[in-house]
Amino acid sequence: MKTESSVRRVVVLNQYAMPASVGGGTRHVELFGRLKGWQYRIVAGDRDHASQRPHSFQDPHFRLVHVSGYRGNDHRRVISFATYCLGAVVATLREPRPDVVYASSPHLLAPVAGWLAARLRGSKFVLEIRDLWPQSMVDTGYLRENSLLHRALRALELWLYRRADRIVLVTSAWYSYFRSLGIDEAKLEWVSNSAEPEDFDIQPDLIPLRDRCPVRGRLIVYAGAHGPANGLDLLLDAAAELPEHTFLLIGEGIDKQRLVDRARSEGLANVQFLGMLPKRELAGILGGADIGVHVLNDAAVFRLGLSPNKLYDYLAAGLPVVTNCLGEPSDVLTAADAGFATPGELTAGLRKLADLDDATLKEMGHRGRRYIQDNRSRTVMSARLQRVLDEVVGRVRPANAEQRGPLEGVGGPR
Repeated sequence: MKTESSVRRVVVLNQYAMPASVGGGTRHVELFGRLKGWQYRIVAGDRDHASQRPHSFQDPHFRLVHVSGYRGNDHRRVISFATYCLGAVVATLREPRPDVVYASSPHLLAPVAGWLAARLRGSKFVLEIRDLWPQSMVDTGYLRENSLLHRALRALELWLYRRADRIVLVTSAWYSYFRSLGIDEAKLEWVSNSAEPEDFDIQPDLIPLRDRCPVRGRLIVYAGAHGPANGLDLLLDAAAELPEHTFLLIGEGIDKQRLVDRARSEGLANVQFLGMLPKRELAGILGGADIGVHVLNDAAVFRLGLSPNKLYDYLAAGLPVVTNCLGEPSDVLTAADAGFATPGELTAGLRKLADLDDATLKEMGHRGRRYIQDNRSRTVMSARLQRVLDEVVGRVRPANAEQRGPLEGVGGPR
């Protein structure tokens, strides 16, 4: 029987975190909810990341703090980051003293808040990197390299890396990036994005995906953000070349209305749009599609490594997948034998997969689901997170670098 003193506490800072009952980023509630011997509280902002609409929900593991809204990548977004940072520090100070403050990027002010809160509470500081800021801002054209702001953000990035007790990376392909910065590899841990296959079983009490839009041919689904980096114009280009199949785009983002307008103006009758769905609802119907598509615009930062949630969601739902990205997405699909990576040839990859017979597609989907279960499930990744937290508070002896390597040898340190 656990005593109160045997239970550790962790506060998680992620401006965009959501519970599974709401659409959006559920990585942290799904990982931390599987830990043993830890109580967790997630401090999140009170606005949806994609739509920027204010929201409110009741969940005992969440504390919402007020953040200001924005619609683009301008000064208002920076103000939103700053309001979250201040609110997160105050919220952490109001919690019982945590053993660990776990702060997650992409933006760097959340980790700054995490470091400050950890110092004020005498807690360990674990930094999670889900996006390589400021490098991704340079590579996507939002920040000029070697500008004063870029140099300041790069200095802040290095300052945070050096002060973190441990650093969690969502892709092990970033090990080389951190080595190039002189960061001790013993500080790093790989905890990939992931999905739990049993969460993606078809739920008979939900309206099936095929009843939510008219379908002709294969049903090709994209579920995720509709933003500038997501490459959805490439998906509409593919839809124009494959009019015999139906393309369904699920989600929100600053580019959504423009994409809807483009599909309408070009007469793409085979393209349908749905709004963001609660994660549990999406998981319960996603397997009703035929093919999942993962697509991104080309950017140098993506070539350094990425760990796309939607890829794992599709595979967990039993869907074969097409991606236009090399690196981890390609490695995973090759290891699972559950789809095709066709960089620069999204349409060709979709056509190749759509032309396969139903039995072949179904078997590919089964292989992908088994791969996720064995290698990239939330249960597998939560065990890695458990080790990080237990090590940092001295519950267990730290593992050596070789033991902390990726489980299945795909996308390992290089």
